[in-house]
Parts: sequence; C-alpha cells; structure tokens
Amino acid sequence: MLTVTTANVNGLRAAAKKGYVEWLAGTAADVVCLQEVRAEPQQLPEEVRQPEGWHAVHAPAAAKGRAGVSLLTRREPDRVQVGFGSEEFDGSGRYVEADLPGVTVASLYLPSGEVGTERQEEKMRFLGEFLPYLVELKQRAAADGREVLVCGDWNIAHQEADLKNWKANRKSSGFLPEEREWLGRVFDEAGYVDVVRSMHPDREGPYSWWSYRGRAFDNDSGWRIDYHVATPGLAARCVKAWVERAGSHPERWSDHAPVTAVYER
Repeated sequence: MLTVTTANVNGLRAAAKKGYVEWLAGTAADVVCLQEVRAEPQQLPEEVRQPEGWHAVHAPAAAKGRAGVSLLTRREPDRVQVGFGSEEFDGSGRYVEADLPGVTVASLYLPSGEVGTERQEEKMRFLGEFLPYLVELKQRAAADGREVLVCGDWNIAHQEADLKNWKANRKSSGFLPEEREWLGRVFDEAGYVDVVRSMHPDREGPYSWWSYRGRAFDNDSGWRIDYHVATPGLAARCVKAWVERAGSHPERWSDHAPVTAVYER
C-alpha cells in the first residue's frame, strides 16, 4: 500500500507548537505533502526541518513569510523538481514534485485569490500556466509507465457539495464560475481524477478547511479545497480516502485538516 497525506499547515513553525510534530510521529503515511509552510528551512527546528525517518524537500517562497511547500517521503526520491517551468511562479513556493517507484507525487499550493484585486489576477495567471503543465506531466509519466498524484491546497471548491454555504459564495474567490470551470478541465480534458470525490460521490464534503472566525469548525461549515488529484490508473487503486478532522477546535494545529488516501501499489 501507498499512503499519502496532504496538509496545509498554515505556518509550519506555528503548527509544530500546536501538535503537528506529534501528528507526524504517529502517522502511517509514506508521503506527506505540506503547503503554506511560510518559514525558510533554516528557520525551522531540526526535528521539523529534517524529521527522523523522513527525506524532506522544502521549496520556500522568494517572498519571505509567504506560501512555501514541502514533501516528506519515507524513502529517498529518485528525482526532485521545484516549480513547473514558470518564470513567474517557480520561485513562489507553490509546487514541488518527486519521483518514487512507479509514481510522481507533487505538493501544490495554488494561489488563493481575492476578487477585484491583483491576487485574483495572479491566481488566474497561475491557472493558465499550470493546466498545460498537468497535461504534459501526465503524458510524460504515461510514456515512462508512471502514475501521477498532485496533492495540496487547490483553493477551489469544484462543486456545490464542496462547500457548506455555496449560495453565499457564488461571487467569492474559490467558487467563481471560471475557477470551477478550470478545475473541471483538469478532470475532463486533462483526464485526472478527484480521488476523494470518487470515493465519496454522494455526500457533502468531506470538508478540509474551516475559517477560524465564528463557529465554522463546530458547525462543520467548511470548504473542500484540499485534493488528491491522480491519474486514472492510480485513482482506481485507491481503497480508502478520508479527512483527518480534529476531534475538537482546541485540537486543531491548522485551519485545514490533513487529507489522507491509501492506494494499492
């Protein structure tokens, strides 16, 4: 089995003080994809930067205190790549991939955006560059007899079932028609599979992010924006997928919850 977890840590230094270290020590995952790490590697305690039993790859953002993605793997990767060939985004701490036997696993932190601002324009530019890369990656992997798994915070809720208050968010970044259409193209045109949705086709959620404002977590008023996006061959081998939702608000070490899936090798 191959067990993969993705988690937006909302600042790795802060998460490490709230329970992330204990969670990592207890996880059965073979691969952990982290997003919104924010810290430079040298700013992290040794046990967080290079945890025992893991091979860690960090891709911080050039802009300090922003973004940042990491990949932790039990075995040493055969190849590591930071970025996806984008002049604008390769230094922004938003993408890192690694080759393991038979599969390329990536950690993605897609820009969050904000309607009517440069942040939304940046997000749309990212989408425009990233889709062709996903197509190329899938083709390249197929030629090598490999599968692909892109995990992370995609910052888009694809369907109405992917967020609690969808009617109130139809004009919000993360649920705009053009964003949802783009993610649909990832599945329909590029041929990837939303693994968690394929395992839970008829339910709302399971949500992976809840605002710290109000009682969003207690009321399960969340968004499903953290995805396992896989090539069909790997998706078909998924036997279990779930959100590691904390038992209570104080037990959370991020505003996101880890999303884990188990694949037959």
